[in-house]
Amino acid sequence: MSRTPAGRRTRYALCGLSNRGLSLFALPLLGLDATGTRPAEHADPAEPAGPSELSELPEHGELVAILDVDADRVRAFGDLTSTDVPFYAPAEFDRMVDEVGPDVVLVTSPDATHAVYAIAALRRDRDVITEKPMAATCAQVREMLAAERASRGSIRVAHNLRYTERNRQLKRMLLDGAVGRVTSVELTWSVDTYHGSSYFHRWNRERRISGGLSIHKACHHFDMVNWLVGDVPEQVFAYGALNYYGPGSPHRPETGEGDDPRRDCPYHQRWLADGDVPEDDHLKPRTGLGGLPYTVQYPPGTRNWIYDEAIDIEDTYSAVVRYRSGASLSYSVLFSGAWEGYRLAINGTHGRLEACSVDFRDGKGETPESGQIVHHPMFGQARRHDIAGGEGGHGGADPLIRRDLLLGPSQESLDLRIPADSREGALAVAMGEAVWRSVADNRPYSIDELLDHSAPT
Repeated sequence: MSRTPAGRRTRYALCGLSNRGLSLFALPLLGLDATGTRPAEHADPAEPAGPSELSELPEHGELVAILDVDADRVRAFGDLTSTDVPFYAPAEFDRMVDEVGPDVVLVTSPDATHAVYAIAALRRDRDVITEKPMAATCAQVREMLAAERASRGSIRVAHNLRYTERNRQLKRMLLDGAVGRVTSVELTWSVDTYHGSSYFHRWNRERRISGGLSIHKACHHFDMVNWLVGDVPEQVFAYGALNYYGPGSPHRPETGEGDDPRRDCPYHQRWLADGDVPEDDHLKPRTGLGGLPYTVQYPPGTRNWIYDEAIDIEDTYSAVVRYRSGASLSYSVLFSGAWEGYRLAINGTHGRLEACSVDFRDGKGETPESGQIVHHPMFGQARRHDIAGGEGGHGGADPLIRRDLLLGPSQESLDLRIPADSREGALAVAMGEAVWRSVADNRPYSIDELLDHSAPT
C-alpha cells in the first residue's frame, strides 16, 4: 500500500491512457464521469460511478501525470476534461518521477508494456497498480517479481471479476463450507460474435502485444477460479485453434476486385450494418471512450480486418488444470459464441454450486437463471439464492475495485480475500501461457516450470 504522508493526497501517475485507464482511474480521480463532466452537470442516474464516489476520490488522490505514446490522444483528453495534467512520452518515465513525484504508478497500457512501467516504478520504490493481465509473458512476470523483491514498493493487480456480486456471494458460500472440500470445477465461457470479433480488430490479435487471448482474456477466468477455490494451480494441458477468424476463416467473404469485403462479412452485417450495436466500445478502436482518438495505435488511413494475415493467436481453447489440493478445473472458451457469458459449477465433498451469466444481446437480456446461484447439498434438496444487482461497469465490479485500490480495501474485501497481489497475478498469467504453449507443443506445462528462472522464453 502507498506510504503517503498523513494529510496529503496520494499522487498517481497513469501509464497508458487506454479506455480502461480512463474509466477506472483517470476520470474518477478528476471527479468526472464517463462523459468527462461532473455529476451535477447532468441528470443521468445510470453512470458507472455514483456522485458520492466521484466527489470522494479527488479528496484522497490526485492525477499528477499521464504517460502515453499518443500525444494527440492526451491533448484530446485535456480538451474533454478541461484539465492540463502533465504529459510525458514513454522514454520520459524517470523525468516524470523526478518532476511530479508520484506515490503510485497506475499501469493501463497494452499488456506487453506493463512490465516496463512496473519495473521502472519499483526501481524508484513506487507502488504499482496494474490492470490485468499483470504482464503478457511469464518472462516479464519473473522480472516484475524480482523487481518487487528488491523494492520498497509493491504490485497490486486489478482482477475485477473478484468483485461482482455473483462471485462475492459464491466466495461467501464456499468459505462457509457449502460444498466442503472442492474436488473439481467446470467453467465454460462464451464470448459472443460482437465482443469476440472485437479482439481481432484490435491490437489483442498479436501475441507479441497481448500474449494471446489465453492470457489477455482468460487470465480473468483463471484468477476467478483460483480465488474462489482458494487453491494454487500446478499443471495445465490444453488444446486450441484459430477456428473463426484469420485468413482461413469459414466466414471470410469472397469478393471481386475493388469490392469492400466488409460488406459481405457476417460479423459486420450482424453488428454494424443494421445499427443494432450494444452500448459499448468494443468495435470502435479508432475512437474510444469520450471520442478520444488513437492516432498512433490505429493510424488514419489504415484498417484492420478480422481475417488479416497478421492474426497469430487462437480463438478457441479447452484446458484441464490440476491444483495443489488435487482438485481440477475443466475449462473451455470460444470467441465467436452465440451468447455472452459463462456457466460455472463447483463440486465438493459435500455438494455442488452452480452459477451462470448468459446474455444473448438480442433484447432478451440475461436469462432468468443468471440472477441465481443454485446450491445442491450432497444429501439434501437444492436451494436457489438470488443475486443482488450491482451498479457500475463490469456488473458493479468497477466502483468496488476502484475503492479498494485507491482508498484501501473494505472489510468485506479483506474477509473474502479479494485484493490480488503480484503472486496471484503471476499465477493467472502463467496459466494462460501454459495454455498456449501446451497447444503449440502438445504437452502439459507446470506452473513452476514457467515461473522459475529456467522457464521457456
